[in-house]
Amino acid sequence: MTMKKGSHTRRSLSRRSFLKASAGTAALLGAVNTQFPFGMHSAMAAGPEVTKAKLGFIALSDAGPLFVAKEKGLFAKYGMPDVEVEKQASWGATRDNLVLGSEGNGIDGAHILTPMPYLISAGKVTQNNQPTPMYILARLNLDSQCISVGKEYADLKLGLDAKPFKEALEKKKATGKTVKAAMTFPGGTHDLWIRYWLAAGGIDPDKDIETIVVPPAQMVANMKVGTMDCFCVGEPWNLQLVHQGIGYTALTTGELWNKHPEKALGMRAAWVDKNPNAAKAVLMAVMEAQQWSDKAENKAELAAIMGKRNWMNCPVEDVLDRTAGKFDYGTGRVVENSPHIMKYWRDFASYPFQSHDLWFLTEDIRWGKFEVGFDTKALIAKVNREDLWREAAKELNVPADQIPTSKSRGKETFFDGKVFDPENPMAYLKSLAIKRAEVG
Repeated sequence: MTMKKGSHTRRSLSRRSFLKASAGTAALLGAVNTQFPFGMHSAMAAGPEVTKAKLGFIALSDAGPLFVAKEKGLFAKYGMPDVEVEKQASWGATRDNLVLGSEGNGIDGAHILTPMPYLISAGKVTQNNQPTPMYILARLNLDSQCISVGKEYADLKLGLDAKPFKEALEKKKATGKTVKAAMTFPGGTHDLWIRYWLAAGGIDPDKDIETIVVPPAQMVANMKVGTMDCFCVGEPWNLQLVHQGIGYTALTTGELWNKHPEKALGMRAAWVDKNPNAAKAVLMAVMEAQQWSDKAENKAELAAIMGKRNWMNCPVEDVLDRTAGKFDYGTGRVVENSPHIMKYWRDFASYPFQSHDLWFLTEDIRWGKFEVGFDTKALIAKVNREDLWREAAKELNVPADQIPTSKSRGKETFFDGKVFDPENPMAYLKSLAIKRAEVG
């Protein structure tokens, strides 16, 4: 889809898309039984304990199912009409508000980086290291984060191989300048993706480059003024960087690890334990929204919804192409129908495999967020509520072939040939050349 870059055209397109997505909302709600496959479900008859929950989100496209669930009345459909979906300033703010809970004017749950419920539950990133028990109820998506670099490296046309980047960084440092890599939260998914890429290219992310924290919505502005040399984040910020001519996409994270897990639907354990029916209702609404969001015929409307002011607040053209699977890397490379399109439902995207959580915890051990010997499996057993996901799937009449038969997806292979076997995570850790963890 070719679009002019003029500001008037961008504003007009966004306005038209907004109006198109907004028009007929009442009709959509009235026809919800025909719009969605599951009808008005018994979750409403079962009676959630409360009708309200506060859910946080960061302005990223993997929060799309939360936007859809709210816009299309799915929370209301499952007996939760008063669910609030509230924008958070940063992942740090998300953490702080989860610790507070809605009783403390915070939030009950959130669109969240998959490792964060573990870091929060273990008290690794909270004030005074006080744990706040969390549950993961679902995964929200697979793939489609990106690592972007500044235009000063345009001649390198960087991709999966970071070795040329290492040489460029060494030359820059030799002139007395600093080099920085930005991510969104220490120990979070973006931190781990950019560290994996750098380390695979021989760049130590703690010694050869300074790793800094920048909220997603501030990535492009910081790159524009030269704050960092590269960053890892989700959309729309990578494509916006290309559209503004400030840098380019080196790779999508699905190229690092095909069909990798990314964000999760996390909720405070205390809230879920107190309101189990309400938690299931929230989960069912989000799962149905994930199914809707994954359909090709809904991608244009999904992009229009996501671009709205109250959600991502960005021009629709900064999110539409990649939402539909077209990746213009900004280097002359354009991939149509990318296999690394964001997946909300297909390929078991919604199911929270416990083996994937084990990889995230193993990587956080690699970089010193958890100590070697930490009982990862015990923590996963507490935090990962795949049992609730299965209950919700059963009530939604999800076909058997869309429900995994195991809590593990098995061995995972990365772009550099490294293999993660969830049955032996220490062997994987030992195989990594650059790490903070000392393993025998």
